[in-house]
Amino acid sequence: MKLKHAALAICASLTLSGFAQAAGEIVIKFSHVVAPNTPKGKAAEYFKKLAEQRTHGKVKVQVYPNSQLYKDKEELEALQLGAVQMLAPSLAKFGPLGVKEFEVFDLPYVFDNYDEVNKVMHGPIGKQLLTKLESKGIKGLAYWDNGFKNFSANKPIKTPADLKGMKIRIQSSKVLEEEMRSLGALPQVMAFSEVYQALQTGVVDGTELEASNLYTSKAYEVQRNLTLTQHGFLGYALIVNKKFWDGLPADIRKELDGAVADASVYANKIAKEENDKAVATIKASGKTQVYMPTPQEREAFKKAMLPVHQKMASRIGPDLLKEIYKETGFNPAK
Repeated sequence: MKLKHAALAICASLTLSGFAQAAGEIVIKFSHVVAPNTPKGKAAEYFKKLAEQRTHGKVKVQVYPNSQLYKDKEELEALQLGAVQMLAPSLAKFGPLGVKEFEVFDLPYVFDNYDEVNKVMHGPIGKQLLTKLESKGIKGLAYWDNGFKNFSANKPIKTPADLKGMKIRIQSSKVLEEEMRSLGALPQVMAFSEVYQALQTGVVDGTELEASNLYTSKAYEVQRNLTLTQHGFLGYALIVNKKFWDGLPADIRKELDGAVADASVYANKIAKEENDKAVATIKASGKTQVYMPTPQEREAFKKAMLPVHQKMASRIGPDLLKEIYKETGFNPAK
């Protein structure tokens, strides 16, 4: 670990001292952990295209998908040190960084649809949360949608009791850990890049993933059942190293701000479409049985996981929770 930290520090020193620039170009290394054909992967490539076009080649964006550079736990440290300049991590990643308020997005059933998500993310609450990253040397630029999460396993999941005793892969989030315990499942924190092999070898029994990531990672090939519980939302924040961003020439930063805005519109436009297509493709493959819970079954999952809200209120902040409930109309008593 010390060697890895030293390597990151050397890379950061080279980047910030200007050696990362080639032939006068400003290089933005954009690292992410999912496949190029996911909503995030496509949006990253679209940002690259816009940024390079609008700066007339003065900026070069190098996109590294599929954890080519860093895994989940490593990428934020790499950004803070300046070894990479841009990331789009899931919002759950900011809890372990010390900004626990972002774990509000991990709460089960707090959002029923994309409209409710975007009302929070793109409104005053979302903007306020992004400013909390600045003390960590990170500047939040935008939010990108992905989709709603579902449970997969090698056995049918129709009731909360079906998850009892199962090892379910999650991201590092205290809220997600509590969510799994509320169902009697065993939370297993694991990097996304390790999920397929862990499922294949039985290290974990199942996942809670959005359809696009389940499909593009091919994890569905080693999961015989997918239940569309839609129990939680997974979104991303497009972030940059603050020192790097603030140090850009004003004219360049203005063009990049525009590229960020347009890439974000694109990202949020395709998210639901890509996830719906992934469900259809998984179903058509014949490898995985896709089950849509009845309203009564969905209500049973919601009831089982509702206590997570109260248990995590002090961690996330009760006032923030009340603000979000007010925006979405969520009633914690139901």
